[in-house]
Amino acid sequence: MSEGLRERKKRLTRRRIAEVALGLFVERGFDQVTIAEVADAADVSVNTVYNYFATKEDLALPPEEASPDRLADIVRGRAPGESAAVAVLGRLRAEVRRRDRAVGLTDGFGRVLAMMLAAPTLAARLEDLSGRMVDRLAELLAAETGAAEGDPVPRLVAGQLGWCHSVVFGEIGRRTVAGEDPALIAEAALSLLDAIEDLLGERVLTYAARMEEA
Repeated sequence: MSEGLRERKKRLTRRRIAEVALGLFVERGFDQVTIAEVADAADVSVNTVYNYFATKEDLALPPEEASPDRLADIVRGRAPGESAAVAVLGRLRAEVRRRDRAVGLTDGFGRVLAMMLAAPTLAARLEDLSGRMVDRLAELLAAETGAAEGDPVPRLVAGQLGWCHSVVFGEIGRRTVAGEDPALIAEAALSLLDAIEDLLGERVLTYAARMEEA
């Protein structure tokens, strides 16, 4: 079904507001910019900004781009025969190789990340997001494996995969903020993923393999 004119206008308006806001945040700092200033720069009303973004933090970290379901969605979509760990590591490798926005390997992201880490509310949201990713993944693994109530294994595996995700993002972020070349950052991230896979035990690497299709 093709996008209607109304939906297209709403999507473009939302994108323009977010881009204007992010530019102001990077230039002046998140806490130094008001919603009224964002609205004025985007040539919309304050109410319009709030119609698209419930909070100021959502302007910098849109829920659709910073979803607590990220890890669970990756595992939910894994191929037959593929385990949870293999799915997560494979997705991260693919995103790094194509320098995807999802892993912050885009031009100018270093300034954006530095701005986020300097803002207490955004830094706290990033930390909370990481914890909720693990929670959602643990719930999915428990349901898919039929784990008994109180079985710690789904949460332990989810915690391991959440750690993998956080370590890779942390490495990319550290190098990005330092101004390293994206190609070199990607190379380092791929090497890190190889090291992580070597460290993970067989039980984690084979846990929750999806049943082969009949």
